Amino acid sequence: MEGLMSKLRNLDAYPKINEDFYSRTLSGGVITLASSIVMFLLFFSELRLYLHAVTETKLVVDTSRGETLRINFDVTFPALPCSILSLDAMDISGEQHLDVKHDIIKKRLDFHGNVIEARQDGIGAPKIEKPLQRHGGRLEHNETYCGSCYGAEASDEDCCNSCEEVREAYRKKGWAVTNPDLMDQCKREGFLQKIKDEEGEGCNIYGFLEVNKVAGNFHFAPGKSFQQSGVHVHDLLAFQKDSFNITHKINRLTFGEYFPGVVNPLDGVQWTQETPSGMYQYFIKVVPTVYTDVSGHTIQSNQFSVTEHFRGTDIGRLQSLPGVFFFYDLSPIKVTFTEEHVSFLHFLTNVCAIVGGVFTVSGILDSFIYHGQKAIKKKMEIGKFS
Repeated sequence: MEGLMSKLRNLDAYPKINEDFYSRTLSGGVITLASSIVMFLLFFSELRLYLHAVTETKLVVDTSRGETLRINFDVTFPALPCSILSLDAMDISGEQHLDVKHDIIKKRLDFHGNVIEARQDGIGAPKIEKPLQRHGGRLEHNETYCGSCYGAEASDEDCCNSCEEVREAYRKKGWAVTNPDLMDQCKREGFLQKIKDEEGEGCNIYGFLEVNKVAGNFHFAPGKSFQQSGVHVHDLLAFQKDSFNITHKINRLTFGEYFPGVVNPLDGVQWTQETPSGMYQYFIKVVPTVYTDVSGHTIQSNQFSVTEHFRGTDIGRLQSLPGVFFFYDLSPIKVTFTEEHVSFLHFLTNVCAIVGGVFTVSGILDSFIYHGQKAIKKKMEIGKFS
């Protein structure tokens, strides 16, 4: 038994030295104090990393199919009235959403950007008591109203009882409304008078779109849109204006839900129009993103990058449609962010590395200073140090 204990004693890698042989120095005390402070700071930093989650980033190929893309927007047009502003969306699959009204809210703004109360129906309209029937006579008390669509009826039974219904019928036919005052419905509702009354107003439009997850575009432009010879056009003749000011400010634009750390480059971007008319274009590259927090909750969202271009109405060139266009395309690469905690063994390993590393480095430094001072002192005693 005594031999076994002796063998174990010989394996001791930390031989003990009698305290009588210790030589304590001022430099050693300073180095000990400094290394203790450094050790404490590094330990505190490592503890903070251990207590907080770290985010791991990966790039993978996006293999998702058949999903939809949610576009949240909040855009202000300080010089474009709400009555003439429309929103369209279309994609390369051929799906179109023209003059979108669902999930969209418009707020009228005055010259200073303050919200105006909603206009009462009938303001500015001429006082015509009886609407004009499709057959030409005025509406009598015992008759059901059926207004004319002015040649745009899809069938003989179709009726257009409001100016909006007439414009919608014309849009489906691919026709433009040249003079709304020639239409009884628009004249009674004061369509042109309403536009004139809103001259100088602005519009704040916000809401969201649900579109196919394929490349496409959405745009804000004056007038009702329709297809004419396979070309997307807007009916601007009804407003009887030569130019439209598309100065705008993007308060918010996101593709999907918010997740921690997301940066939307167009939030707060403002552009002022200096030419009479033109088309402002944003070309957006959407990057699918999946964010998973520590609890395992997953958020399917998107990030995006953007470039901008203004297309003016040059002489001798086909006139551009005035409006603000957002062209977006999907990246084939998906970014995944995963929050996770550092394991305790990893934390313990780092703490041991900190303590051992600082202790070793400070010991080397102390030994260097001690032996240096000793050599200098010895040379001074024999008179060789100058």
